[in-house]
Amino acid sequence: MNLPIIYMISESLGETAEAVIRATASQFEPENFEIVRIPYVDSVKLLEDTLQEASGQNAFVCHTLISPKLRAAFTKLAAKYSVIAVDILGPMLATVQKLSGVEPKNQPGLTHLLTKDYFRRIEAIEFAVKYDDGKSPAGLLKADIILIGVSRTSKTPLSMYLAHKGLKVANVPLIPGIAPPEELFNISPQKIIGLIVDPGKLNEIRAERLKAIGLMPGASYAKLACIAEEIEYSKAIMRRLSCRVIDVSNSAIEETAHMILEHHGKYLEMNNY
Repeated sequence: MNLPIIYMISESLGETAEAVIRATASQFEPENFEIVRIPYVDSVKLLEDTLQEASGQNAFVCHTLISPKLRAAFTKLAAKYSVIAVDILGPMLATVQKLSGVEPKNQPGLTHLLTKDYFRRIEAIEFAVKYDDGKSPAGLLKADIILIGVSRTSKTPLSMYLAHKGLKVANVPLIPGIAPPEELFNISPQKIIGLIVDPGKLNEIRAERLKAIGLMPGASYAKLACIAEEIEYSKAIMRRLSCRVIDVSNSAIEETAHMILEHHGKYLEMNNY
């Protein structure tokens, strides 16, 4: 299959464009499109260089440009070089302007201003790194959310995803034969999320992980019987804690995070936060 190269142009980091592209790519098989990010575009010259490069390839160019000057230049240059172009923000900006009667600010990078929310996210990310994978159990008492589960149940990616939402998240691996930290049993179960997964699915994930690091996929880590034992052990711990349990077998990180955020929101409401 001849997959197109996707160029994405932004006056800032390009995170908005990348999020849209990743969501789009997930609807196709395979998903591994080549993505070329062109951030901090501030000149017509850089726009032209990018569009000229894309014109000779099986590619298209998308952008989240805000500056009217750069937007107009992009449209002309895309036509000049016969490049397929996708304006990600334009239709939304035009619709909001039409219905509200309010002119957009036309200022790139506003989502990354150094606000209180920004510093809260940075603090939460540092927290997630510090208390990842059961490091320093005392930190569990400071967490907004604690994720527990066996290895490869997406604890770390979820911790980082939720940290970007400003939540302090710690995670603890559940391993048969190793008692979980006592601190877990001194925390409101409403703050704890247990992650479980279908043993067959986890078997596939772990086998791929072993292959990726050059080990034999037949190790006990990836044996179905051992995995089933681990899952049962983790479920027993979760029952003891009376915590919320989420099956992540067929859920993307974003879907699981949404369920956790909903649960956390209800917890805050119940406790009048």
